[in-house]
Amino acid sequence: MPYEGYSDYFEKKLIISVATTGGHHGKEANPNLPEQPEEIARDLKACEEAGASIAHIHARDDDGNGTKDVARFQAIRDAIDEYCDDIIVNFTTGGGGIWSREERIAPILETEPRPDMATVDLGPINFGQTRTAVNTREQNEEYARAMLDADVKPELELFNPGHIPEMEHLVENDLLEPPYWCTTIFGMQNGTPAHPRNVINFADNLPEESEWQVLALGRHQLPLTTSSIALGGHVRVGMEDNIYYRKGELAESNAQLVRRTARIADEMERPVATPSETREILGL
Repeated sequence: MPYEGYSDYFEKKLIISVATTGGHHGKEANPNLPEQPEEIARDLKACEEAGASIAHIHARDDDGNGTKDVARFQAIRDAIDEYCDDIIVNFTTGGGGIWSREERIAPILETEPRPDMATVDLGPINFGQTRTAVNTREQNEEYARAMLDADVKPELELFNPGHIPEMEHLVENDLLEPPYWCTTIFGMQNGTPAHPRNVINFADNLPEESEWQVLALGRHQLPLTTSSIALGGHVRVGMEDNIYYRKGELAESNAQLVRRTARIADEMERPVATPSETREILGL
């Protein structure tokens, strides 16, 4: 049985991650989306109070465009340290097909203090008509090794189950330390179709000692994150992935999305993890 001990999941604390900003749409899509360092940090303070324990960070320049400028990531980190209590800071290394491999990892290695976590995108994904983020095995080995040396926990982003062997390769080569933190992604262009059955399949095939969360785009965010709560997984919400609270109604803030998730978890009797509890769960 794939869910032997299922009742134990209701005792398992729920980790809520929030992706406030992203690197694609901005205030033109939702004027409430935070872009500047202090704006992001103020939003994260409300998200932390609502139940979020991990902050997934993208940086924007003064004009709202995505950037890998180390100083910009540093400014965001400094603002988070000023406004938030203990939220876990997770920098993205995304941006394949736009920035070089070196530019993508520079904020992880050159900011001080370094982030608690950083992403490793385990395989290719298409964006629009002409862009592909390649994310080779060689690059993944390089990023994982650099994070291991820097004491930064990798967040493994899996766009489809075909990326699981890439994760297993890193495990087999001692480039990851358990528990492994996995983000299973649904609804992207050539990623896993957004359906609850696929959440089950994805989770069943992850390596042992994995902790996993669901990231689902747009209208799929609410039903699939709720499925993850029911299955003993964790969740990521936020305006990077979904700018709406419900159909036709823009989200007022990222904290509004976090509060809804925490409320659903409470109704399902899944306690929400604090940042300190999340650090313990993930071995930070």
